Amino acid sequence: MTKAWITDLSKRPSKRQRNRASSLRRNLTEPDRKLWWHLRQRLPLEKGHFRRQVPIGPYVADFCCLTSKLVVEVDGHQHGYDAKAVHDEHRTSYLNSHGFRVIRFTNREVMTAIESVLDTILAALNAGSLPLAGRD
Repeated sequence: MTKAWITDLSKRPSKRQRNRASSLRRNLTEPDRKLWWHLRQRLPLEKGHFRRQVPIGPYVADFCCLTSKLVVEVDGHQHGYDAKAVHDEHRTSYLNSHGFRVIRFTNREVMTAIESVLDTILAALNAGSLPLAGRD
């Protein structure tokens, strides 16, 4: 599989983007920390190796399985506002155009229904196809 975001220099993240991703990794929100623990400890490794705070083009994905090209986003309450929703649509379109599938969960879903969240992620890894940017 060609990793265009790595081999094509025009698609590589800038040093600024890599630094931002590194900073975000050091300062995870509580829902991100919880999901990260579950992704590392509970999902079978053969289904996919997730990375956290991955720079992809101009964006930083919360969690990404590069082999499956699956992005998992955890959205706080600010994502409910119109301006942020438009930004999220642009971000999702960009990621989709580069072959990534995007699924989103709210902070509340991660904190209160982690089993459902993990089941959805595992189903996405198993199926290999999923409605893009689905939101419950």
